[in-house]
Amino acid sequence: MAVSCEKTGLKPFVSIPFGCLAFVLTVLLGVLFSALGASLPAYAQDPQNAPAVVDARVAGDDVRTRIIVDLERQVNVAISALADPYRLIIDLPQVRFELPEDAGSEGRGLVSAWRFGLFAAGKSRIVVDVTEPVAVDKTFVIPAVDGQPARLVIDLVKSNRETFLKFASSSREALHQGATSSKADRIETDEKKIRPVIVLDPGHGGIDTGARGVDGTLEKAVVLDFSSILKRKLEETGRYTVHLTREDDTFIPLSQRVQIGHDLAADLFISIHADSVRRGGETVRGATVYTLSDRASDSLAGQIAESENSSDIIAGVVLADEPAEVTDILIDLARRESRNFSVFFARTLVDELKSAVRLINNPHRSAGFRVLKSHDVPSVLVELGYLSNEFDEKLLVSDKWRERMADAMVEAVDAFFRMRVAQGAGQPAAN
Repeated sequence: MAVSCEKTGLKPFVSIPFGCLAFVLTVLLGVLFSALGASLPAYAQDPQNAPAVVDARVAGDDVRTRIIVDLERQVNVAISALADPYRLIIDLPQVRFELPEDAGSEGRGLVSAWRFGLFAAGKSRIVVDVTEPVAVDKTFVIPAVDGQPARLVIDLVKSNRETFLKFASSSREALHQGATSSKADRIETDEKKIRPVIVLDPGHGGIDTGARGVDGTLEKAVVLDFSSILKRKLEETGRYTVHLTREDDTFIPLSQRVQIGHDLAADLFISIHADSVRRGGETVRGATVYTLSDRASDSLAGQIAESENSSDIIAGVVLADEPAEVTDILIDLARRESRNFSVFFARTLVDELKSAVRLINNPHRSAGFRVLKSHDVPSVLVELGYLSNEFDEKLLVSDKWRERMADAMVEAVDAFFRMRVAQGAGQPAAN
């Protein structure tokens, strides 16, 4: 039974027209983010104080599907949508996900899969992949009572693309109006640049776990640990100023990672990963250095680029259109110079790694990685190894191997900046 917007309340089992629901959500989201903003400091200071998600499941069929989330206590929730691919986004204040590791890997009905995690400071997210355009038919929260958890219920029904896109637009606009820009959107520094600036980019984070190893090792954790070691070793030389794009388990969109390097006027950007190979994962192993190119150098490079470029989709980020090609001759020259320096550093790094760690066959490869698309910063992506290979996984969690790998990378950085000075690039000497 449909009801008018004037009489709508988010009550159990009341069918609400999709347009009406969008209106209701738009009104509620402003109140929601005010409440979230008030709660952020406590959660940021003590994440263990955050309420827990103790269970989540999907029921129903391809006509009507229900999403059920059990929480330790009731929280405010914002629901939005994204298309291409079709996803439902459930934003919550920061929570602790006490769910099995494989939760969400299999869907049901209109839901093909779902994933969860920390999205930003004070904010958690559940991203639901749907098989086709859907409408949120009902949504309600049952308060915790008599020892039973609070329960969030979302009912989905089939819809059409036009209606889905309208809801996606209105719901994302409401979120945009309520959200505040993050610290990384406006990097400020008064530090006088007297040393080369290096930005290390630990891949993935938060809701985007990255690859999972044969024994369960998470890529997002491995690359953050290694990046911290590399940062320490570079700083100990006294020759560089080093920044990390993330210092904890936080998700950062790909475009924002690139922007961080630009805003910090980085002289070198190194993205750190430990991917998984879908085909031939048992045999593909060894460190690999990737640079940017319009066309993948080989099928493996294309596969890895496709995987890494899907990071924003996994986390439920709005995918902005790629900017048009810039025709300004100065920017074009800067892009060419950056790519040349990127290739030079990649070759230097490969030479140093040869004597320190195992490398994949043809260790310098290239593809269209979005995180490497800075026109003014030499950038490379380093695959430390492949978590799909059990031998690489063991090395990636070995302190001895990580120290050796980091030492070799420091040597490559030193050689890179010495050569740039020798070639008249105008950078401070690294010795």
